[in-house]
Amino acid sequence: MKKGSLIISIALSVLFFSCHTSYNPQSLEYTGYQVKQQPITDSSLVNMLRPYSTRLQASMGQVIGQVAVNLEKRQPEGTLGNVMADAMLQRARASYGKHVDAAFMNYGGIRLTQIPQGPLTLGKLYELSPFDNIVVLLSIRGNVFRQFLDHIAGRGGWPVSGMKMEISNNRSANVTIDGKPLNDDAQYTIAVLDYNANGGDDCTMLKGLPQQNNGIIFRDELQAYFTQLQKEGKSITARVEGRVIKN
Repeated sequence: MKKGSLIISIALSVLFFSCHTSYNPQSLEYTGYQVKQQPITDSSLVNMLRPYSTRLQASMGQVIGQVAVNLEKRQPEGTLGNVMADAMLQRARASYGKHVDAAFMNYGGIRLTQIPQGPLTLGKLYELSPFDNIVVLLSIRGNVFRQFLDHIAGRGGWPVSGMKMEISNNRSANVTIDGKPLNDDAQYTIAVLDYNANGGDDCTMLKGLPQQNNGIIFRDELQAYFTQLQKEGKSITARVEGRVIKN
C-alpha cells in the first residue's frame, strides 16, 4: 500500500471509530501499524473526512451472510471455530488451486466469543478477525505434523478441518487425515495463518518449512466464503461433530 493511501486509510479508521459506536473495537491493526482509538479535535479534518466516514460506515453495515444458529468459540471444539477452519480449508484449495489436506485456526486468533444468529455484517467480520494474517500452505512431514498436533493438544485444542484427533494426556492421539491414520513418513499440505507458520503461538516446529504465500488475507477469504454461501441461498451454520475430542 502506498504511503498516501495508508495515511488516508488510517485517518478514515480513526474518524470512524471516534465518531460511531456501532462498530467499536479497541484497536485496528495493520502490518507494522497500530491505530488506537483517539478523539479528533481538528474540525477541518473531520469535515474533510466526513463523506468518507459515511461511506465506510455503510460498508461496515453490509450484510455478507445469514447465521442460522449461534456460533460459539469453545475448546476443544466449537461451532465458530469449525466455520472458520472450514472456510480456510475451502478457500485455500480454491485460491492455491491444489489439494490441501487440513486447515488450522489458532484459538487465540478468534477475537469474538460468539456470532449470534441473524445477519452477519462486514463490520462484525472485522471484529472477529481484525488482523491482516495471510493463509499460507506448508509442506509438512508426518512426524513434524504430529509435533504440531501435540502442541495444539497441549493448548486445549484448536479449530481444525479435514482431520480428526483426540487429546489424551495433553498429546494428540488417534489422528486421522481425510479418514486415514496419520503417517509419520508421509508428506502433507496444510493451511495455517502466516503468524503460526512463522512460529507464532510457539509453533516453532513450523518455522523453516516449505511455504506458499499468495498474499491473500484470511479475513478476505472469510468474506469470500460467506458471500458465496449467501449467493447460493445457504446460511452459515455448524455443529460440534467430534473433530477434536478431549479424553
